[in-house]
Amino acid sequence: MFRVLKSGKRQKKSWKRMITKVTFVGQGFTRKPPKYERFIRPTGLRMNKAHVTHPELKATFNLDILGVKKNPNGAMYSSLGVITKGTIIEVNVSELGLVTPGGKVVWGKYAQVTNNPENDGCINAVLLV
Repeated sequence: MFRVLKSGKRQKKSWKRMITKVTFVGQGFTRKPPKYERFIRPTGLRMNKAHVTHPELKATFNLDILGVKKNPNGAMYSSLGVITKGTIIEVNVSELGLVTPGGKVVWGKYAQVTNNPENDGCINAVLLV
């Protein structure tokens, strides 16, 4: 999950960590200056879309991820936004046109990741209805 990075003039300090798994960062995410950044999320491992299958419609949609709700591997994974198999993510379903009984458009719904994004390079999930 983490790789230790050495920093400082003599490469002696070792408090930085590079996350080696697929992560989600929000829309307006900007990195801290490198001197103050504790956890580094490589841009190649950042994902913001998921292939979500609707179980009743039997159709798959490419939806935006809104956030990571819960990761079964631990609270640290959830807070850092790490996505592994079994993670519950929140996706934007406004373009599917789902409507509540009151007539309001549903905006965000939860989905569970069904694959290992590290190996596949994409996130596949099933919508939790």
